[in-house]
Amino acid sequence: MNKPDLHIHQKIVSRDFFRENALKLHRQKIVFTNGCFDVLHYGHVRYLLEAKKLGDILVVGLNSDESVRRLKGPTRPVNGEKERAFVLAALACIDYVVIFGEDTPKELIETVMPDVLVKGGDYDLSNIVGADFVTRNGGTVTTIPFVEGFSSTHIIEQLKTE
Repeated sequence: MNKPDLHIHQKIVSRDFFRENALKLHRQKIVFTNGCFDVLHYGHVRYLLEAKKLGDILVVGLNSDESVRRLKGPTRPVNGEKERAFVLAALACIDYVVIFGEDTPKELIETVMPDVLVKGGDYDLSNIVGADFVTRNGGTVTTIPFVEGFSSTHIIEQLKTE
């Protein structure tokens, strides 16, 4: 593993990292988002860049392979969780990636305790998991407009027809 790879791997952390470093981390504004990020595309990157603008530290909760299968079906994910985590951690706008195995990021959100919880514009604010926890603790919940025409599912379907 060369030096740039080591930096990337240091950005992939466990929940314990947030428990152990809570005081230090909360000196800055923490933004949290989550997703499968199975086939990373333009829409994902635009979304993540916009999310980073909302605070100082961007934490991405990444669905584990098992949780992606439960959410998206038996043929997903296309890329494994370790590879998806590495690709996300390689993006300069992302500070930390945490893999979670539950169907929702509720427990992870309660561990990270973000100041800002953000999801794509295809979500209704009233349906965002963890929103009640974040607002109850003085944080904000927001959405970022969805980039039309870009989705992992759409890309996978296009590849099947070619």
